[in-house]
Amino acid sequence: MSLRRIHSGQALAANSRSVLRGSAANHVLRVLRLRAGDRLVAFDGSGSDFDAEIIRTGREEVELAIGSGRAIHSESVLDITLFQGISRGPRMDTVIQKATELGVTRIQPVLAERSVVRLDAGAAGRKREHWQRVAIAAAEQSGRSRVPEVAAPAAFGDLIPASSGYPTRLQLDPRGEPLARQAIAGGPVALLIGPEGGFSEAELQLALASGFRRLRLGPRILRTETAPLAALALLQFVAGDLG
Repeated sequence: MSLRRIHSGQALAANSRSVLRGSAANHVLRVLRLRAGDRLVAFDGSGSDFDAEIIRTGREEVELAIGSGRAIHSESVLDITLFQGISRGPRMDTVIQKATELGVTRIQPVLAERSVVRLDAGAAGRKREHWQRVAIAAAEQSGRSRVPEVAAPAAFGDLIPASSGYPTRLQLDPRGEPLARQAIAGGPVALLIGPEGGFSEAELQLALASGFRRLRLGPRILRTETAPLAALALLQFVAGDLG
């Protein structure tokens, strides 16, 4: 049976001690029900896994003896930021979980005109923390050496005009052209996906003016939680990440 992988919020070093707190400690103590003497694998997002043994547990913390480390080569060569229109709870969680498994580098939640979900500053902060925990759990399970950053939710009109740093900018649209290998122009990729209600015509035009190419995936209309996963799988395949 393979050892459980746990993400540490602190930098890890071989042959040292480290203490897990917060959600990581809670997961070890109350979900996995591990105790002193149990072994696990710890990682800090730097690209390495470390063998570890639990040497002490408290009510809210777990102390680890960190052993040897080893580089993990589980990241894609393709640097993708997913600009995802915010959808309702379970759907957004699914997108973040599966996008992490598919190797996305960064996730930027987007507040669009037709977004069903509306967030004030407090709610946006809580959502971001929740979504980051979803990404961490998915990285632990899938063997990724790095955890995608989930950025703070931001408005479509603020994000898209500022996306010029991505040489490849793609937006899924049933009216677009078919996805081809030539779609990846190189460098970081921005992948833009609409919310449940799609983007407004004004938003579509703004994306077009901001350099986004409209692409379609087959003859059917995909739901907001299906479209990014299909697109990410195809882009990673084209890049050689999936074989």
